[in-house]
Amino acid sequence: MVSSDEEYAPGASDDEVDAHRVSRRGGGGSHSQLRGYAKDHAFNEVRRTWEDVEEGEDGTITGTINSLLQKGKRKRTLKDTTPLQRGIIRHLILIVDLSTAMTEKDLRPTRYLLTIRYCQDFVTEFFEQNPISQIGIIGMRDGIAVRVSDMSGNPSDHISNLQALRAEDPKGQPSLQNALDMARAALFQTPSHGTREILLLFGSLLSSDPGDIHTTITSLVNSHINTTVIGLSAQVAICLTLVKRTNPQSNPQKHYNVALDEVNYRELIMRLATPPEAHTQQATQSADDSNSSSLLMMGFPSRITDPKPSLCACHSRPTRGGYLCPRCYSKVCSLPTTCPACSLTLILSTHLARSYHHLFPLQNWNTVSWSRASSPPHRHKTSCLSCQNAFPTQPSTASSGPGPEPTTNGKDTQHKKAITSRLPSRVAPSGAQNAESASTEPSNVAFRDSKPTRAARKKEDQTVSESGRYECSSCEQFFCVDCDVFCHEIVHNCPGCLSREVGQAEEAGGDVAAGKQDAMVIDD
Repeated sequence: MVSSDEEYAPGASDDEVDAHRVSRRGGGGSHSQLRGYAKDHAFNEVRRTWEDVEEGEDGTITGTINSLLQKGKRKRTLKDTTPLQRGIIRHLILIVDLSTAMTEKDLRPTRYLLTIRYCQDFVTEFFEQNPISQIGIIGMRDGIAVRVSDMSGNPSDHISNLQALRAEDPKGQPSLQNALDMARAALFQTPSHGTREILLLFGSLLSSDPGDIHTTITSLVNSHINTTVIGLSAQVAICLTLVKRTNPQSNPQKHYNVALDEVNYRELIMRLATPPEAHTQQATQSADDSNSSSLLMMGFPSRITDPKPSLCACHSRPTRGGYLCPRCYSKVCSLPTTCPACSLTLILSTHLARSYHHLFPLQNWNTVSWSRASSPPHRHKTSCLSCQNAFPTQPSTASSGPGPEPTTNGKDTQHKKAITSRLPSRVAPSGAQNAESASTEPSNVAFRDSKPTRAARKKEDQTVSESGRYECSSCEQFFCVDCDVFCHEIVHNCPGCLSREVGQAEEAGGDVAAGKQDAMVIDD
């Protein structure tokens, strides 16, 4: 008969049984119990998502879900709108880790496939916000640096080259020094009026370098190249040193972050699409390097369509359509680009206009309370000015002004609420007050100590409008959250302010025409 190391404990729970269990490896059950407790404690601390869910008056959580969706949308639009000097002509090298460390599946489906997809989205977003900038892509595998895409301003070429990486498998170890040397060589010939940046997506915890990497970092500092690192595993000391030395005037936490999950990884990458601020020292150095930094010659080519295909100057491919350089009359396929014959920057007027919206950003719109939405000056604004969708109607229990929330049971109910809030956690009120208190507060009393108060939650979620309306401080027009996101991320202009300017121009033109007509009548 096989002897048993465990003792029977009648009426004991699973945790108590695990605590009395004896292991043959010489350890008791305390280690597993502490490990399980730490795991449960971390889960409760990090993923307490049920605390954000509250039932509405109709017994559903539809209002909470809509509030969370609006909060996510508004989070993308709430940015620092302070007008700062930024580099609108950027030269960026994207370094992607293609080593075996990218085969890990902590980011679904894998680090490798997710990084390629996010890089494609980043290239599209980068040229959407920086149409007159250029990007180059470098990969790290087998201890060497691989050129994935040359420095150019055509997003289609970069996306197709990134798509081709899906057919390959990550292998070998990365070489950070070789990749930085190749990036520095690509950025060395860029003009001084543009920024020089490196974005490193590093998934490994080591670097197989042939020499002293600190010498390479010193060369980057002398070439005025700024570096940003996004880690996928953990923080690496050499990456932190790289960020500190290449960004001496900035906080290292702004340029070196480790992705927590897929959503955070995408946010960290897309944040780099916005042009960086130009510091005083960098602006002075650029002005000293070249006197032509204040004026830059650009060409605005004209669109042509040939009756027969002819070779383009950029790819030597036979095409019928293209753009003619206004200086040397060479044909190029797409814009923006640099003329291969005369090195003139070729852009369209729309590209230049889209680049300047970072210098004069659209101000963040304010949330509108029910009291302001129901006031006489704004009571008639029942739909969004932009999309004409109807706003939600004011509920009967909504507060019309500042102060305590209205109750249906008078002072007695407020007194019972105060008594209930003083009760210890995990203890429900007893007696006849239980049913009445449960009907007054449908939320779970078991976690009352961990839930923030309604006032604290309202202050925390002040970015979400309770009325579903968002107001421009200039024209005082109301918009929905979808139009708020669209205007701040795509249009970069307020429809209400633009329509007001058009209306003022039409009124001024009408007054002039009326004055002329009156003058003619007087002459008669």
